[in-house]
Amino acid sequence: MASFRFSFGFGVVAAVVLSLIFTLYMPVAVHAQSLAPAPAPTSDDQGIAYVLMMLALALTYLIHSSTF
Repeated sequence: MASFRFSFGFGVVAAVVLSLIFTLYMPVAVHAQSLAPAPAPTSDDQGIAYVLMMLALALTYLIHSSTF
């Protein structure tokens, strides 16, 4: 039990330290040169995205319904 408390406390401390580092680094990164914007999506891209989303939804439904 003590080892679980230590590892959980270490994870919390690590998360706080990393979030502080990230927060302090972000204002410096704002002035970096940005990449060119991506091209606008076409209707073909949206159609493919919707098909893939429906396939993922169907697979999720089938996998979770077969477990009960």
